[in-house]
Amino acid sequence: MNTGSSETNFAAVWPRGRRAVAHQALAERLPTLEGKKIAQLWDYLFRGDEIFPLLEQGLAQRFPGVQFVKYETFGSTHGDREHDVLDRMPETLRRLGVDAVISGMAC
Repeated sequence: MNTGSSETNFAAVWPRGRRAVAHQALAERLPTLEGKKIAQLWDYLFRGDEIFPLLEQGLAQRFPGVQFVKYETFGSTHGDREHDVLDRMPETLRRLGVDAVISGMAC
């Protein structure tokens, strides 16, 4: 934009978009994973079959009595059935007595 001086002015735009969702408080963290049941969720896209066994091993060493509900129990959280899997998720987690979730995705 020319204002009659030798300076050039440019309009600036903030790179972030407007917030679409209000902030919500995070769920309270468990004080320990000892004796807890942890669900594994996966989108079946990147190495979950390798990573989840490593997580299980490390968490079991650190937190005695920890149990795992394997990702196969839930189905893929990505793809043509993802909406069905995710719609059922809250009830499935309650029915299985899950205390915490590890969600793995292809990132």
